[in-house]
Amino acid sequence: MCGITGEVRFDGTAADVAAVARMCDAMQRRGPDDHGVHAAGRIALGHRRLSIVDLSTSGHQPMVDPVLGLEVVFNGMVYNYKQLREELRAAGYSFFSTSDTEVVLKAYHRWGESFVDHLLGMFAIVIHERDTGRVVMARDRLGIKPLYLAQVGGALRFASSLPALLRAGGVDTSIDPVALHHYLSWHAVVPAPLTILQGVRKLPPATVRVVQPDGATRDHVYWSPAYERLPERAAWSEQDWEEAVLEAMRVSVERRLVADVPVGVLLSGGVDSSLVVGLLAEAGQSGLATFSIGFESFGGEEGDEFKYSDLVAERFATNHHRIRIETERMLPALDDAIHAMSEPMVSHDAVAFYLLSQEVSRHVKVVQSGQGADEVFGGYHWYPPLAGVGREESVATYRRAFFDRTHEEMAQVLSPAYLLDQDASGAFVAAHMGRAGAATAVDAALRLDTEVMLVDDPVKRVDNMTMAWGLEARVPFLDHELVELAATCPPELKLAQGGKGVLKEASRRVIPSEVIDRPKGYFPVPALKHLQGPYLERVRDALQAPEARSRGLFREEEVQRLLAAPNEDLTPLRGNRLWQLALLEMWLQAQGVR
Repeated sequence: MCGITGEVRFDGTAADVAAVARMCDAMQRRGPDDHGVHAAGRIALGHRRLSIVDLSTSGHQPMVDPVLGLEVVFNGMVYNYKQLREELRAAGYSFFSTSDTEVVLKAYHRWGESFVDHLLGMFAIVIHERDTGRVVMARDRLGIKPLYLAQVGGALRFASSLPALLRAGGVDTSIDPVALHHYLSWHAVVPAPLTILQGVRKLPPATVRVVQPDGATRDHVYWSPAYERLPERAAWSEQDWEEAVLEAMRVSVERRLVADVPVGVLLSGGVDSSLVVGLLAEAGQSGLATFSIGFESFGGEEGDEFKYSDLVAERFATNHHRIRIETERMLPALDDAIHAMSEPMVSHDAVAFYLLSQEVSRHVKVVQSGQGADEVFGGYHWYPPLAGVGREESVATYRRAFFDRTHEEMAQVLSPAYLLDQDASGAFVAAHMGRAGAATAVDAALRLDTEVMLVDDPVKRVDNMTMAWGLEARVPFLDHELVELAATCPPELKLAQGGKGVLKEASRRVIPSEVIDRPKGYFPVPALKHLQGPYLERVRDALQAPEARSRGLFREEEVQRLLAAPNEDLTPLRGNRLWQLALLEMWLQAQGVR
């Protein structure tokens, strides 16, 4: 787990090594253990290292193999790297390290662009072929690891974080109106390749991009599971599905133990993280380090769910850490968390993950997390209304439950200069849900949320907030083989028991029923849900700052209306519309965007 960056030039000049070094420095917290820059004429590569596998200097990046004529920077973890190394050895390759990075490099030499098909894990990879000048970029199937791109002059720059690209300078920081439409309507989800800034794009998940020496590009989407029923599983009973899901989860959590350092678990006390703990205990992990966070109650809302995490920790005899965050720590952490965001994220969970990661990083360098189960196994409340709905009605049904605003409501919020004639977000959702390969409206919504919403909200949030403290987060519910299995599962089994029915029934074999049958919970951050006092003042300052007035994103009368009643205007998902506007402005100001 690291931060990668680089520049590739197409105008015949040498790469700007100083710019790459600045980008590298901007990601110091993603990789505090080591760093390096390698330049070769028109290309320069940079790397910040968080040492998880092969802790020696042999795992240093950028990694150069002069015999093969390849250079690589790699962010992530390949869980089957040991098996691949033995396969490559048998094919005649020799190794100078025990790192997964070298396995990635030699897998590319062996299999070319199809090397990604052999990798089990999370990754963002950039490889330079010395002899052809080609650059090959790849991102993992579920988009767990990020890769941001910017065209600057006669060069292509890339980095693991958007702020790193800004640090190098020259990026077009004007607001992308289509991305803004997504942000304000689709609960802050901005799907790849867009970002909120016109000059920055992101490589989509499950994509290999080949960049030719003249700058021409070619993309290949290498993974897209079918959300349809398979004939060979037509006779499976509910119990068969439960056993298959449980076995796939066993494999997934054990894969994610691969490390040369201890691996802990973020334990919220919900069914997802509790199952991860239970399966690791079942696999023989004794004294497992687990971590839970809680906040002070605020506005009449409880700020922790320790009673559930304590129950799991006691059942499996973990080395449990209860982390309670005092209210006075929240306000300074809010600005720090916003600064750590690669893109603006409205979820209060971001601050919770930031503070949790700060404390967890004092104990371990790797954790497993329960993110992704709701999208993969149908845990959200907007899925049941889609059951039995015709495909022509599915988009409207999904939007009513999930979208924050209609296209028509944008005119109430945005200044005329940022308004779109077309409903960009609605068109995107309609096109995605109308694609072939999904048997029902529920299947189509699960595919949309897994391939898009999950990538550009929860997964991005966890990556940004953990990496801000040099902590690697692994997500077993996003093992691509588990996702493929779940995609073929009949929707009614997933929607049972209020959502995640098949997962809940499978979990009863491992964890206490009290955890499974509890009300659905989230990381509660009450002080940010009820804007008052210094939090409301921080919002007011951001929206009335000179930068905000100069930018003129929002209609002044709408801003004043929301400030006058800061907790009354909520979205269908109970999000605060005032917070959504303020968070965007706070992020832009934190990144120095004028």
